[in-house]
Amino acid sequence: MNKSNIAGILIFLSFIISIYSYFFQKDLLIVSGSFSWFAFILLFSSLKNKKFLYTLFALSFLTFLLCIVNDYKIDFYKVFTVNQYLITLLIAVGFLRLIATPKKAKIKELPKGEASFLKTYLGVHLFGSVINLSSLILVADKMYKKASLTNTQIVLLTRAFASDAYWSPFFVAFAAAITYAPKLNTLTIVLNGIVLALIGFLITYLEVKKDKKFNLIEFRGYPISFDTIYLPIILASFVLLTHTFFPEIKVIILISLFSFVLTIIVIPVKYSYLKSKIKLKNHILEELPKMKTELSLFLVAGMFGILVGSILLGLNFQVPFKEFDWFVASILLAIFIILGFVGIHPIITIAVIGDFLSGVNHTLLAITFLMAWSTTVSTSPFSGLNLTIVARYNYDAKEILKLNIFYAIKMYLVCTFCLFILSNYILM
Repeated sequence: MNKSNIAGILIFLSFIISIYSYFFQKDLLIVSGSFSWFAFILLFSSLKNKKFLYTLFALSFLTFLLCIVNDYKIDFYKVFTVNQYLITLLIAVGFLRLIATPKKAKIKELPKGEASFLKTYLGVHLFGSVINLSSLILVADKMYKKASLTNTQIVLLTRAFASDAYWSPFFVAFAAAITYAPKLNTLTIVLNGIVLALIGFLITYLEVKKDKKFNLIEFRGYPISFDTIYLPIILASFVLLTHTFFPEIKVIILISLFSFVLTIIVIPVKYSYLKSKIKLKNHILEELPKMKTELSLFLVAGMFGILVGSILLGLNFQVPFKEFDWFVASILLAIFIILGFVGIHPIITIAVIGDFLSGVNHTLLAITFLMAWSTTVSTSPFSGLNLTIVARYNYDAKEILKLNIFYAIKMYLVCTFCLFILSNYILM
């Protein structure tokens, strides 16, 4: 058994202990957090592009020294556990891939035209909302085997996937939002997010239909079979129904718990008992360690955020506004997007300011987080989504920026209008 396998076991144990500690013994969360950190240490040498992490570590060390020199109080428990439930959700959603990944149909020639565009967009969006980046890679791999990805395909892949962040409870963005704005109204966020996702789709559809450079008639897509669409519907229903009767239980815990339980129940039905056992074992030993990039980012960003927060608390820092309304939210949204475009991941900005906005309306704050995440992911050359496309499909990051920058501006204006409506008429 190698280091990667051991890390996989540690990640799985951190998931189990996180769930157990939430319901039975809160103090055990530090054990769960420690297992995540140990897994990160084991996987560190295999990480690519460590420069960003080194920078975060250096900044964390400097903020730590400032805290020590000035005798600012540091909450070390939070340093090691602040993003643990976010990581727990990430692990849980990973298990869903064992039962929710669409069948890889053998298609000799990719279907083309407007109908193919619509079906492919819907498939990437719906399955991406549950199995995250796997859905995009599944479709993009099929497209790339036939020919280099076209501008129309890139536009579809980036926007269909990124718009999941507006609403999906199974998306990492939602987990980050709920970590720092736990008193949010889930239904309001989901409904608002679905509206934004629909508007994003309409903007994209009209754009590729009217602009001849996209040549929609010749578009070649890869429509995903919808034979497993019932799984995300069942999962969402369980989460919303349970939250209605037990509102005191964190939504992020419900999503994590039901994702894992549903996987354990469905996988023996989908496969034989022996095959299910092998798949689960392989997932823990081989697939969980592959989340090392996300794991490292969430752990180090969380640590940095808490240390920065310690300094701001020590300086008695006050937020520069009296009321968190749509106008302040729209400015915060613009700052988040700009920072994302220059390479600062949304989780870092959320981690840094999350604690300081704990007194504002959590639903409005969480929606602002999700808006920033979605807009940044679709367009920024530094987002995980676009870095994957650039590395895996040999596509130019600057071209992605050119294709999506005006879409991002349009969505920012739409988001600002939604914030105005929410702030003045719904979340009063």
